[in-house]
Amino acid sequence: MYGAGDVRVETVPEPTLQAPTDAIVRTVRACICGSDLHPYHSMPELPQGATMGHELIGVVEEVGPQVTNFQPGDFVVVPFAAADNTCPICQDGFQTACPHVNFFGPGTGGQQAEIARIPWADGTMVKVPGVDPATADESLLKSLLALSDVYLTGHHAAHMAGITPGQSVTVIGDGAVGLSAVLAAVRLGAGQIILMGRHKTRTDLGREWGATHVVEERGADGIAKVLELTGGFGSHAVLEAVGHMPAYEQAVGVVRPGGIISRVGVPQYEEAPVGFGSLFGKNARLAGGPAPVRAYLEDAIKDVLDGTIDPGKVFDRTIGIEDVPAGYRAMDTREALKVMIRF
Repeated sequence: MYGAGDVRVETVPEPTLQAPTDAIVRTVRACICGSDLHPYHSMPELPQGATMGHELIGVVEEVGPQVTNFQPGDFVVVPFAAADNTCPICQDGFQTACPHVNFFGPGTGGQQAEIARIPWADGTMVKVPGVDPATADESLLKSLLALSDVYLTGHHAAHMAGITPGQSVTVIGDGAVGLSAVLAAVRLGAGQIILMGRHKTRTDLGREWGATHVVEERGADGIAKVLELTGGFGSHAVLEAVGHMPAYEQAVGVVRPGGIISRVGVPQYEEAPVGFGSLFGKNARLAGGPAPVRAYLEDAIKDVLDGTIDPGKVFDRTIGIEDVPAGYRAMDTREALKVMIRF
């Protein structure tokens, strides 16, 4: 990406091992993320460009001398952030705050690429047992790819909200993360799930996954509708999957006194109301952050392999690497929900 709206496909030198804890992975599938659209809208012009992408599944090609958990030929899911997975922060389940964290994309080599270098490979990657990606069903590959970020980001929103059976949950945003949050809220036993979104093809998937109500209205009208659906009290948990201030303000308006707002949409603002008129007066709590995908991956892979969940349904367009600029445009104009890249 060379600036807002300027995505190009280029040939660059292949990545090589830079540390003994690295691995080199050949990509099987990657994708474009909703969070990639933030720089797509606002990135300043960069003469050198920035490599993009942070979601992939692939096959290990080479490992450094200190990598002991993997060998060439292993099929792996790679989370959007590399971490050592041994430090106290990782052991607490917050790998995205690891002292050694590397967020893929402009920082550590983009994964919208044929080959990727994975730092801290033993702590970052997770093996997919018994699956040959060359012969695997496409729907299985989609669901495994969804575990690298989007589904487990939705799960993280639900997890950090501490959803308990029977609670009312409002999900703000009908993008891939918001829809994944609906699926995760169902898994945690939510009794009422209100999806705030206005794109029917997306909210239809939300209903299929368990949303009990869809609210198309935004702003004050949207808040009023959610309050009506919750007997005037609001939802116990609000999962905010957008990242813009209007979504946060909507969350504040619909959260129940004593409830919690869990944000996983990357905030595009630095300040947000938390005073008496917003959170303080309601005794409401604020949680969420970058999803520590690695903390949830083993269990999620099992759930995909045994058919318990099928989060890959968020992918509604598949392209080759040469069509990535068009994929960005399709997601930006909402012609596509989430674009998968086949290699």
